[in-house]
Amino acid sequence: MAAELDFSPPEIPEPTFMENVLRYGLFFGAIFQLICVLAIILPVSKSHKMDSDSFEPKNSETVKKPKATAPQISKKPKKETKKKR
Repeated sequence: MAAELDFSPPEIPEPTFMENVLRYGLFFGAIFQLICVLAIILPVSKSHKMDSDSFEPKNSETVKKPKATAPQISKKPKKETKKKR
């Protein structure tokens, strides 16, 4: 019974070029996603914000741009009626 058991490792074919590209692409994608999530979670340093503010002072008036009034199409022209005498 002991002679019938084969404990040799299974034969696994070598990965192809496309399998390697896919594997490393997935690794780089996962690392990129982790960096993006960390960039959202971690706050930006305040020294960077101070530098950008010193070059461009922003007032509430300069940030808000007045909206151009669009002509109202929904209004119908008034009917001209004759005056009753």
